[in-house]
Amino acid sequence: MSAVAPEKAVAAHELEAAVRGPADQETHGLVTPQFLGSRPRSRALSLALRAVVPAGLLLLWWWLSASGRVDQAVLASPGSVLTAFRELWETGQLADYTAASAKRAGLGVLFGAGAGLALGLLSGFSRLGEELIDTTMQMKRVVPFLALVPLFISWFGVDETFKVVLIAVSASAPMYAYTYLGVRGVDRKVVEAARGFGLTGPRLALTVVLPGALPNILMGLRISLGISLTALIAAEQVSTTEGIGYLVSLAQQYYRPDYMVLCIVLYALLGLAVDSLIRLVERKAMPWRKHLTLR
Repeated sequence: MSAVAPEKAVAAHELEAAVRGPADQETHGLVTPQFLGSRPRSRALSLALRAVVPAGLLLLWWWLSASGRVDQAVLASPGSVLTAFRELWETGQLADYTAASAKRAGLGVLFGAGAGLALGLLSGFSRLGEELIDTTMQMKRVVPFLALVPLFISWFGVDETFKVVLIAVSASAPMYAYTYLGVRGVDRKVVEAARGFGLTGPRLALTVVLPGALPNILMGLRISLGISLTALIAAEQVSTTEGIGYLVSLAQQYYRPDYMVLCIVLYALLGLAVDSLIRLVERKAMPWRKHLTLR
């Protein structure tokens, strides 16, 4: 009995120490926990980090051209591209061509993405809508829009209607797919709760379903805009007298590598401007998403 008692006393002391451990640590002070909130990065630093890779590519391009490692007949130098830009700017052609391409792309995305958004909402929100729409849209999605060029030319001719329709068709498929996915991803409990408060039909779709699917919708819009630039290039290769695609055709015809590279830069800047606009919409419409990124 006397040998067992000390063992029980030691076990009881260890258990008491384990229980009192956190309290004792609190009295002696704990290490300050790591801050789990969001520390906003300065705007200047963020812009500098975004410019690192493009600036590095520009320096690499300049070094390859200046060192003679790449023939300027293959890849024009930054100086020659800048000279071509100055020529087009002084004649006013640059602004005219850019405005014409932006107008075509804007109209095509407006009609195509708008149709994809409406069909995606209808198909994702209604079982009948899915049965009527989804199969056709899935078949249309896997058909390359470039394969439709000859058919559209026979239907609409080679004027602006053909170009806008081709861009609209290319932009509708990704918008539909992402909208459908976003609507189906909305929490059903939230929808049922909204219905319990009397929201039905268009009011339910606009006030509950659409905000819940907004992240997917904006991603679909970004992809639609990217694909629409490809359709814009294809559309402007057919019977066009203005636009960046027409400038590409002239550069190929007269073999001007500086104009070819300039057109690529213009397309890239156009896409960057549109992407920046969508990012601004994301920050305003979904301010909570910035807390989900790792700093």
